[in-house]
Amino acid sequence: MPRWTPHERRRMRRAGFLAGAILTALMLLAALVSLVWTPWPPDQIDMARRLAAPGAAHWLGCDQLGRDVLSRLMAGARSAWLVGVVAVGIGLIAGTALGLIAAARRGWVEALILRASDLGYAFPALLLAILLAAALGPGMTVAMAAIGLHAVPSFARLVNGSAKSWWARDFVLAARVAGQGPVSITLRHVLPQLMPLLIVQGTTSFALAILAEAGLSYLGLGTQPPQASWGRLLAEAQTLMFEAPQLAVAPGVAITLAVLGLNLLGDGLRDRLDPKELPR
Repeated sequence: MPRWTPHERRRMRRAGFLAGAILTALMLLAALVSLVWTPWPPDQIDMARRLAAPGAAHWLGCDQLGRDVLSRLMAGARSAWLVGVVAVGIGLIAGTALGLIAAARRGWVEALILRASDLGYAFPALLLAILLAAALGPGMTVAMAAIGLHAVPSFARLVNGSAKSWWARDFVLAARVAGQGPVSITLRHVLPQLMPLLIVQGTTSFALAILAEAGLSYLGLGTQPPQASWGRLLAEAQTLMFEAPQLAVAPGVAITLAVLGLNLLGDGLRDRLDPKELPR
């Protein structure tokens, strides 16, 4: 079976990175444009247009309440970006801090943080969302908190493992001999080395956050109506699969392309930022 040459591998990786960047940029553009303009008001109900087929006025048709599907998809992209940015921000900031502390202190501090991370893995985002919804009520805030808290252990373990390897490097040992403390070494020498890793992990976690938000909204635990969400669009379309299949196809394709784009972008960033990821 023929094997790809290193040049062919590099070309395929560049093509994947470009495709991921384009898909992600389109998703971001749709979210930004929806802040100031959509073809129709996303929440405008017009029963006269109920289940209208795609056409010149409504490119993707209308839903069971006569709302424009394309406009709601654009508004859903805004919700997906908001939940993704906040959730990944929670996981990134909290997880990175815990991982750096564990690597710098070692001993019982590291053991405590890692055991707490193991405990965090036992609570999936869905279970956390159910617990938070029971206490606070369902909503976008619950989705962001649940997804963000679920991402903390992943960031903590990843940062801890990588940071410990940097703490063993000669330039860090030289800084310790020069009298620099753990905080100074962590901020000036260790954390900058982890930035490429955090960028790649953040991109991948963003894709998972979009999937999780769609799932929670589909179950009624995330974004609540009338605010548009891709998961809510799927939930509302499930009883109309045979009558108006485009209502389910449109948000399903949007979720697929968004997640695919972010994963391709993450793989491309890994190849570009990690010197060990060279074509073989």
